[in-house]
Order: sequence, then C-alpha cells, then structure tokens
Amino acid sequence: MQTLDQVLRATSRTFAIGIERLPQPLREEVKVAYLVLRISDYIEDNRSMPSERKVELLEQWHAVLHRKAALSSIEVDLRNADDALPDAQAARHVAQVHAALGELAPRARDVIVRHAGDSTLGMARWVARGPDFADEADLDDYMHEVAGRVGLLLTELFSAQSGAVRRNEDEMMRLGREFGLGLQTVNVIRGLHEDHERGWVFVPRSFLAQAGVDAEALFDPKAPEPGLRVLSIFTEKADRHLDAARRYIAGIERRHHGIRVFCLLPYFFAVATVVKSRGNAEVFTHEVKIDRDEVRRITRDTAMFGLSNRWVRRYARRLR
Repeated sequence: MQTLDQVLRATSRTFAIGIERLPQPLREEVKVAYLVLRISDYIEDNRSMPSERKVELLEQWHAVLHRKAALSSIEVDLRNADDALPDAQAARHVAQVHAALGELAPRARDVIVRHAGDSTLGMARWVARGPDFADEADLDDYMHEVAGRVGLLLTELFSAQSGAVRRNEDEMMRLGREFGLGLQTVNVIRGLHEDHERGWVFVPRSFLAQAGVDAEALFDPKAPEPGLRVLSIFTEKADRHLDAARRYIAGIERRHHGIRVFCLLPYFFAVATVVKSRGNAEVFTHEVKIDRDEVRRITRDTAMFGLSNRWVRRYARRLR
C-alpha cells in the first residue's frame, strides 16, 4: 500500500514539490485537502461513468465528508478506479485519504470539509448541467466551483499561520479566488484538445461570437486563425487573474518562505504556460506545457529568491 506522500506524487509531481515545502502542520493539511479534491476531480472527469452516476457519487462523497454517509457507500466504486487519469491514484486510496482527514486538527478539518464539500457539490451541478457556457460569467461560475473555492480553502488554512493573511482576510480571500480562476484558466487552455475529445468545450458562446467562429472550427488545423482569436481572449483573461495571484503572494510575509514558495511555483508555471500558449495553434491539437528543465529552473530560482516581491515582479516579466 502506498503512503499518502507517494499518492500525492503520483497524482501531481508539480503540486507535490510545493506542498513538500510547507511547514507542518500546514503541509499535512494541504496534502490531505489536495487529495480530497483530487477524488472529487476523478469522479467529475473520468470517462467510464455516465453523468448520472457521477452526480450520485459526487453527492455521496459530499455526504461522506460531512459524516452524513458511510465511506462504504462509495469506496468500492473508487477503490476499483481503472481510469488512466492521475486523479484515479487518489480515488483508489480514498480510505487512506478519508482516515487522514479525520486525524487533522478540528479547525483544519472543518475548513477542508466545508470548502471541498462545496466544491464537490458545485462539480455535481455542472456535471448535471453539461458543457454549456453562455458567457464568461458562466465559465467563471464553473471555475469558481473547481478552483476558486480552493483559493478560499487555502487562504483560511494560511490565516492560522500568517498574521498578515489573517488581518487582511477579506481581501486575501478575494485575491485567492482570483488565483484559483487564473490557474484554472490556464488549465482550460492546456486542456482544449483533450476536453474536446471527451465532448466538453470550455469556450463560452460569447467568446465564439466575439471571434466570429463556431466551436468545431476551433479545432480545424487547416484554418487556425479563428481559433487563435479565441485563444487570445483566454490568454488575456489568464493574465488578468494571474496579476491578482501575484498581489495575493505579495500579501504573505517574507518569513513564511514555505507558503510563498508553495504559491509561487504554480503561479510561475502558469505564467510560463501562458507564454508558451499565446499565439500557438498547437493548443487545439495537443497539450502544450512547459518542459521539465523549465520546471526545475523555476523551482530552483523560486526557492532562492522568492522572498522578494520585487524579484517576483521582475521574474514574471522575464518569463513573459
């Protein structure tokens, strides 16, 4: 049986890098929160279940988190997850994740259950609704459920460690939500091709109208210009959210180096991914992502210099 640290690395090596930089008990709290949410993501994203079953399991997982249902009500479905998605690693170890959640301090456990539970129900609502985004507000509503709430969750956990976060909690909660929307916007860009293959197009109809194109034309490699117009809307949107993410990180004191590094790594990875995606029609044919050498370089530089807000601004401009 794998340890939860091994499950974390199997689920996402890049997030594991940041989580492992956090001080205890925050490291354990964020690790458990991350795996709880990855289980929800697996239920939402897997290709082996019909939508109706996904909605049932998401609602049951919410009930399990709130101690209103027994783990056994979903354990068999998740323990036997055979999907190739990395999130399936977390689903297969649902009993360990659930046990670890129960061992956390009450305050941290309550924060995770509340926000992760709300996110899980939000996913259920969107699975039932289907991939239909009228405008940017619709897209932001979806992204809030799957990522914005993660920013709220983390901000509440950070407030127990950081006096600055605690004193400015309302503003940090707002910026934390924006941080989540920024990362999810980048995920949408990265996943355009794969999501299209499974029948989801995360492009609002208003974006298509603005670009003068229909959804299927986005994926025509012989005529890339319409898709590039839509891509430009997405990269500009990502830039706006990621600017808020930088301000969020600036609100965390220098002495909390581990928390800053944890936040800076996905921020810089996202900035670099936007740069690689901007004006690149390949996003409609395969996933565009930064390479391992750049991940290592960003990780090294952030660990060395991430205390300075001035350096963060300069480094983000350099990546761009």
